[in-house]
Amino acid sequence: MSFPPADQGWLAWFALTPLVCAVWFGGEPLAFGVWRLKFGVPADRSGTVETPNAKGLRSAALGYVAGLTFFTATFGWLGELAPLFANPWLRALPLLLALYLGLYLAFWAWFLAWIKPPDFLRPGRNLACGALVAAAWVAQEWVRGWLFSGFGWNALGVALHGDLAMIQIVAFTGVPGLSWLVAFGNAMAVLVVRRLLGDIGPHFLRRMRWEFSATVALVALVWAYGARTLLRGDAPAGDVLRVAAIQANIPQREKFDPAQEEEIFARFDRLTGLALALRPEPQLIVWPESATPRPLFGDQANHDFVFAQAGRSDAALLLGTTDLDALGDDYNVAVLLTDRGEHLQMYRKMHLVPFGEYLPLRPLLGPIAGGLVPGDFAPGRSFTQFEMGPPTVRLSTLICFEDTLSALSRGFVLEGAQILVNITNDGWFARSAAARQHLVNAIFRAVENRRPLLRCANTGVTGLVQRTGFFEQWIPEFEEGIAVREITVPREAPTTFFTRHGDLVSPVSAGAVALGLALGGWRRRAAVANSPVRA
Repeated sequence: MSFPPADQGWLAWFALTPLVCAVWFGGEPLAFGVWRLKFGVPADRSGTVETPNAKGLRSAALGYVAGLTFFTATFGWLGELAPLFANPWLRALPLLLALYLGLYLAFWAWFLAWIKPPDFLRPGRNLACGALVAAAWVAQEWVRGWLFSGFGWNALGVALHGDLAMIQIVAFTGVPGLSWLVAFGNAMAVLVVRRLLGDIGPHFLRRMRWEFSATVALVALVWAYGARTLLRGDAPAGDVLRVAAIQANIPQREKFDPAQEEEIFARFDRLTGLALALRPEPQLIVWPESATPRPLFGDQANHDFVFAQAGRSDAALLLGTTDLDALGDDYNVAVLLTDRGEHLQMYRKMHLVPFGEYLPLRPLLGPIAGGLVPGDFAPGRSFTQFEMGPPTVRLSTLICFEDTLSALSRGFVLEGAQILVNITNDGWFARSAAARQHLVNAIFRAVENRRPLLRCANTGVTGLVQRTGFFEQWIPEFEEGIAVREITVPREAPTTFFTRHGDLVSPVSAGAVALGLALGGWRRRAAVANSPVRA
């Protein structure tokens, strides 16, 4: 519920507490004062104590069920490929993906059981436990983002995309820092309440519970920093760029149909003409990903049409298409045409979508899914910078889901990009939550690097993400239209801490988890070795 379509981000602050309680208290009596409260049932009804291995397996199973439920529900839009490809088996894609992604939450729940405090009464130990719980959450999100090419959508911190004050911290920490804070808040909520229940007695009011104060102070500090950043509004000096975004709203069934080619040409011709009829004329016209029905340089009709459009005015034309090089490698590309088509610049997409733009393990999976992905694109290798003017602007293009990857955006900004432009086609997934989830994951690229992010989509969501993360939607989703707006492009904007140093929170969190496991294992082995009773 924290993510689109429900998009109730505030729930993220409590979303993990049921799983934490199930792992820590399931099957155990909770005593406070003269009262005893029972959580769940014991694993062994004979009354014997559950062994650490059994507890770990039970906890991992709870985490796996939670992950299976979350990922199947939140990525349910993948099933929209079934009617598009007339294959009902594709309705199972969300479940199949969840069967794999659920393993990450299984690890996190197992780790919860591993570091469960023995009594919940020591503030320092509670804070350390909460910090390690949050570090383990960040570590599993980090691995999920790169292992087997990665699928890091909907990290916990992304749920706060609408809280502009809270998300300003990602200019230092990236989204992992925000995920850590939210996971820490969830863990501390359980730890503090559990301690309060355990403290009930004659000395209840005399005991200090500074782990609660420290948690509230940390969250308040992050919010205060963000509020101060928003109130200062210290945007660097910049040039005004007049941009026209074209949202053609071409149904996916028609997009690559040769019979619809003339209709697609006519639509882009009409919308581009409307944009050019406005005064003053736009300086940059943006078409979405895969705008041409066939490759720009592989088909004469598509080539002639695009270059005719570029020759209509002095505006630069940015569009997405595909390109086949001399070696036979096929690329998903963005092309910028300037000087009425006399000069061409090209960016080759670097991060390809598995099962969309290439088939992993093709020798193994080819007989099963080869029909859905008949050929593989090749990845690009360069953080290409597009240059245009006047005004003189350096921009970088992120194609499709590339704007959900912080490392790519950071690389472009380090190379000098003043503005990021995302061209995408989310029409594959019809009227589902896919486009909105894509947007909320992309919002953070603008805040991390303090660069505006312009989005031009075939069916939506088209608009501008400001440096603070505020999104201006220019055209309603699933409607044909144009939007001509003025964007302030920072001239010499400083780079953020995150841009300069990258994601430090994730590897530090992973290191802390590894150290915690090593120290915990050593202490447990030492305790067994020194115990007078041997199993």
